[in-house]
Amino acid sequence: MTAFTVAPARGVELNCYDSGGAGPAVVLLHGLAGSAREFFPTADALPEYRAILVDLRGHGGSTRVPPGVARSDYVSDVVTVIERIGAPVVLVGQSMGAHTAMLVAAERPDLVGSLVLLECGAAGEDLDGHRAIGEYFRSWPTPFGSRDAASAFLGDGPLARAWAEDLEERADGFWPRFDPGVMAEAEAGLAAPRWREWHAVRAPALVVYGGQGMFTPGAKDAFVGQGHRVSRVDLPEASHDAHLDAFEDWVGALRGFLDREGLGQRRGRP
Repeated sequence: MTAFTVAPARGVELNCYDSGGAGPAVVLLHGLAGSAREFFPTADALPEYRAILVDLRGHGGSTRVPPGVARSDYVSDVVTVIERIGAPVVLVGQSMGAHTAMLVAAERPDLVGSLVLLECGAAGEDLDGHRAIGEYFRSWPTPFGSRDAASAFLGDGPLARAWAEDLEERADGFWPRFDPGVMAEAEAGLAAPRWREWHAVRAPALVVYGGQGMFTPGAKDAFVGQGHRVSRVDLPEASHDAHLDAFEDWVGALRGFLDREGLGQRRGRP
């Protein structure tokens, strides 16, 4: 995995990774408070593809406190990355990353050949939940004295383990690679409904939901039903973070879609 940087706007630098595969480009976008590292195993499971993993602004090794975290900022960032590596790409996202991927596909259909959305919707979300997210992240007793101390506080679930493993070690302890205030502001951008953008997406799309995820059965049906050229896979035992706690099923769904689209037969970078 080779790291590279992209500067999509003044005051913003994105940390990205390139698997170096010879096949079609698959760009992977993580969710809120995550990082590209969550998708390293997914990239490893796609050796014939050129996996591009992005630390979104405010996350991971990218600019920690960017000048803006509107939905349009994230869309512009991803557009810049895709233009840098060459289009069209398979655009894959989870949660907030899936929401971003959907908006990119709507705004720039020339850049997105296929779309994979893990735990995504277009109805908008309750702002009270976003405030709670900010309060939760601010409650972390940082810096943690060790990763074990972080694990003891965060818990032993797949997402908690990913957070603990992703902590940045500094001289005074272990810190999250995101700012709580930035996370709360970024998630607030998900509150507005985005049906118009979803209706505009024409790229073939796979929507994957966890049986224990954050969307109700009705919300799942509405989202898939109002899309174009959409297939759906449900992972009954998976959570909102199916790429972490139902990895084999997640990769099976992803690879199945790529195979159905005939992407596995193509060679050469876009």
